[in-house]
Amino acid sequence: MSDETLDTGCQEYQTLARRDFLSMASGIGIAALVPTWLPQVVLAQSSNSTRDIVVSVFLGGGTDGMSMVVPFGDPDYYTGRPNINIPRPDAAVGTANRATNLDGFFGFSPGMSPLYPAYQTGDLLVAHATGSVDNSRSHFDAQRYIEVGKPRDVNVAGGWLGRHLATSTPLRMDAPLRALGFTGGLPKTLELGPKALPIPNPNSFTIGGNGATANARTQWLAQNYQGSSHPVAANALDSTNTIALLQSINFAGYRTENGAVYPTSGFGNVLRSTAALIKANVGVEAIHTFRGGWDTHSNQGNVPGMDGQGMHNSMLDLANSLAAFHADVIQGTTAYGVTVVVISEFGRNARENGDRGTDHGRGNVAFAMGRKINGGRVLTNGWPGLARDVLESGQDLRVTLDHRDILSEIVQNRLGNPNLGVIFPDYTPRFRNVTKA
Repeated sequence: MSDETLDTGCQEYQTLARRDFLSMASGIGIAALVPTWLPQVVLAQSSNSTRDIVVSVFLGGGTDGMSMVVPFGDPDYYTGRPNINIPRPDAAVGTANRATNLDGFFGFSPGMSPLYPAYQTGDLLVAHATGSVDNSRSHFDAQRYIEVGKPRDVNVAGGWLGRHLATSTPLRMDAPLRALGFTGGLPKTLELGPKALPIPNPNSFTIGGNGATANARTQWLAQNYQGSSHPVAANALDSTNTIALLQSINFAGYRTENGAVYPTSGFGNVLRSTAALIKANVGVEAIHTFRGGWDTHSNQGNVPGMDGQGMHNSMLDLANSLAAFHADVIQGTTAYGVTVVVISEFGRNARENGDRGTDHGRGNVAFAMGRKINGGRVLTNGWPGLARDVLESGQDLRVTLDHRDILSEIVQNRLGNPNLGVIFPDYTPRFRNVTKA
């Protein structure tokens, strides 16, 4: 993650962001090994299956879901946020920055409105009052619980997406790269995934060290380990093959479909590269990325002209990037289907603080996008309400929808993997009609 996405939020989040949320997995090697700890599993089918490629987006810092998707139908939203609220869609004519009505109760803020076409086509699902059942307000802990797939269990190895990869056969058996994180080290979400690598920029991925000798060292690895039975031979060859594979893709000259225009921001460029990877059909089946800047303790700025509009700008970058991806990839031509999931570690307080910001909270929004997502609606497990006497600890939107219900249904129905007990240990999900046949 680049520092340009960082907010002036709490020190814990800044520290977490600057060390990239990562356990540095020596670049190419250990993370690519197939784990030996797995119990007996039923491998998901490959080749001609209808499995989707998954794009996982983590919004680092704890997003304010009630500014992204506004519960304008709850009057206590306006009571608790007199200065940073988003006006109702039916506010008086001439009222600036009104929400875009979704279903008569929820609406997109102006910053999220670029996603309205995806919502209208039924490809975008919004899940509200969702999140982790654990009530940690620590960025470190809450993010880890989301990525691992089980809270407060130090014995769970790897991440939920890594375990999905470890319990499924490749989409392409000859693929040297099955998954990547657009990061400097392997994200926890992908840990223990076979052939999963951290690749900050696939357009310039190479072996670390002196650039003048990179090609020579790559060739030496390929020649030295070809036909070798050395334990690291497979990883070395996968690495050199991955470098060659990425060099064969014209990232710089990639042409979008359907008039899609990606923002020139860091996140926009990541999704543009993601689109190029997917359309190249090289066997990559899971992509994970971060978009930070959501730790909005002061001067949140939900709409244009408000307190520097920091939150608005972050929402606009996120929404414009995802909207371009929707037009280009979801509605474009690809060999496989694609599902996008967007989630954050926790939400924000239901009530604004004295600095016109919001502090760490609980219930939040999550998004799922794809042709086989049952979208065009806001999913809740009953809206818990924002009156002070029903808020968790008197300050937070309650979590009434476990995020693992959403992810589990996508993993089984869109990624074709029935091994939910391994991917989300000790949890029995309840499917919520997130997907469609």
